[in-house]
Amino acid sequence: TARFIRKTSIDELPQLWNVFVGDMSLVGPRPILENEVGYFGDSLNEYLQVRPGITGLWQVSGRNETTFERRVYWDSWYVRNWSIWGDIVIMIKTLNVVATGHGAY
Repeated sequence: TARFIRKTSIDELPQLWNVFVGDMSLVGPRPILENEVGYFGDSLNEYLQVRPGITGLWQVSGRNETTFERRVYWDSWYVRNWSIWGDIVIMIKTLNVVATGHGAY
């Protein structure tokens, strides 16, 4: 069902093609939609420095159970403090989020 697909994040799998062709990364801030640009304020420039990711700090920090302001905070923090080890931790946490469905739609 659609709920199962969204809860398990299976609907994110086609984005792997975007990673393969270099338009996205596995880990990074979520892509910004045009109607969201105004919410980012001074953080917008930070977002534009990196490729968007399939998963990121926001997704493993509550995802849909958090506010948009927290999303901006977590994603901006990620950009300013990026490390390969941080990406590894986020990937491990992503597996847990997908397995438990925590914070999913």
